[in-house]
Amino acid sequence: MLKVAIMGYGTIGSGVAEVLDINRAGIRGVTGEEIEVKYILDLREFPGDKNEAKIVHDLGVILEDPEVRIVVETMGGVNPAYEFTRKCLEAGKSVVTSNKAVVAAKGTELLQIARDRSLNYLMEAAVGGGIPLIRPLTQSLAGETIQEINGILNGTTNYILTKMDREGESFENALRNAQELGYAERNPEADVEGHDTCRKISILTALATGKETDFEKVYTEGITRITEKDFLYAKKLGMQIKLIGAGRFGAEKVSLFVVPMMVPADNPLYAVNDVYNGVLVTGKTVGRIMFYGAGAGKLPTANAVVSDIVEIARGNLERNIPFGWGGEKQQLLDFGKETFRYFIRFTGSYDEKIGQVRAGLGSVRVITLPELDGQEFAVLTGKLEEAKLQRVLAGFDGVLQVIRA
Repeated sequence: MLKVAIMGYGTIGSGVAEVLDINRAGIRGVTGEEIEVKYILDLREFPGDKNEAKIVHDLGVILEDPEVRIVVETMGGVNPAYEFTRKCLEAGKSVVTSNKAVVAAKGTELLQIARDRSLNYLMEAAVGGGIPLIRPLTQSLAGETIQEINGILNGTTNYILTKMDREGESFENALRNAQELGYAERNPEADVEGHDTCRKISILTALATGKETDFEKVYTEGITRITEKDFLYAKKLGMQIKLIGAGRFGAEKVSLFVVPMMVPADNPLYAVNDVYNGVLVTGKTVGRIMFYGAGAGKLPTANAVVSDIVEIARGNLERNIPFGWGGEKQQLLDFGKETFRYFIRFTGSYDEKIGQVRAGLGSVRVITLPELDGQEFAVLTGKLEEAKLQRVLAGFDGVLQVIRA
């Protein structure tokens, strides 16, 4: 019987214990043995919980028990999760995680420790939640030249934007609703400011290129400035507004950014709504393929964690699975050199400003809303370099909104 320990008995950690129990027979059929949770590390007590007797408060109990071969890290945050993970690896135990914060900040070091000790540090649940994403990217597409990854990688922001689109809600009201339903944290900054998506696209980029990708250097915008009026224009254009994490992989440098974008109806991400996630991967020979599903949730995410446990248990307890990235730094393209089309809203009358707009931005498509006639108008530009757009807009008065398309 294979013994595992769980660090962090919150939503995902308790889900891992539940999935191991629900899928016990199937797991035994694949691995050839039972997998049992021996310890659960948490600061809290859980009176009445079926796993109450397994709760421990001292990491040393796990580190010093040779029966525990795999440790699940579902604590969240960088500290103490990073320190605990490092100690588990150094004690000769493989680790699987759902913690994108640790993976993005410390993944290079932890992967190398695992390699040096013929162990494994796996992270299927850290990016796509319940979507099988990392293993297909690194195994099914092994050897393929990945050219682009574009994704809706955060269910909270996608729910908020869907609510604003369908019901005309303000950002503030949609966020409040997401919090009431448990989709958004009390402090939603990591989601709504784009930091969560940034970490995830950085991890995917590191996996696709084999190079360490510094998420702190990635240009990131959130959705806090998106308004219900923006959706009125988007509908007139036949587009949706989504928070997109994107990576475009060149021979020497990678273009990486997180921004709200106007997505046209012929793009598969257009139809990804509510708390669902969708990731488009474009390869040189495979073309464009899409991964879609629940990007969060207790059992879907826990299932992804368990898939990593099974991968290690299936003949890889004493062998490092070639996986991850090395210490070479990924060079990122200056965001100012990116090119986009731009949706721009201006205050005032179209007749008064369109001459100046066209002089600065070239040929544009003008969009007006009858209910706002004379108060504001919008344009959709052709392709422009980001740095040039910012220089031009610095000379304008009354810019209400800029969304890339």
